Amino acid sequence: MKGNPAKSGILEGERAAAAFRIMALDYGRTKIGIALADSEARIAQPYDTLERINRNEDMRRLRELAGELRVRQIVVGVPLRLDGTPGDMAEEAVRFAERVRKQVGVPVEMVDERLTSWEAERILEEELGRRIVHEETAHGRRKPAKAADGRYTVDAVAAMLILREYLARASQNKESR
Repeated sequence: MKGNPAKSGILEGERAAAAFRIMALDYGRTKIGIALADSEARIAQPYDTLERINRNEDMRRLRELAGELRVRQIVVGVPLRLDGTPGDMAEEAVRFAERVRKQVGVPVEMVDERLTSWEAERILEEELGRRIVHEETAHGRRKPAKAADGRYTVDAVAAMLILREYLARASQNKESR
């Protein structure tokens, strides 16, 4: 027996209206990597990299982007040290997450993002055949230079890995209930 086409169209419209996105942010002092997942498919994908301007402008752009993309959940990576303790960047990321929650107005969760930038570089090099060129910072650290081909940056891929971790954890929590 066939269903009523008008009703099935309404249901599809309701499902589409109920669908939303989850955004992950890989916070950095100069850039913020962004990844997205659809609430239905729950597949994390790199989206973009936001060049930081200042706190207010960064929040305005994130608020605008979250609204345009129907974001209802944000995940922020917290870079803990290898021993699991928070360092300076982890504390900065927690403060950033709190600003995002207050100013963007959607729930924010934090996810341990240890080694995501390293893993993002590995993915870009090994799986996508991209060579990552590093430049020296003023503090003598190495950081990846901007992608010359304009495709996904290490920051956006790191955000994707943060989002994958969040989605895997959320899926495990659902299964254990």
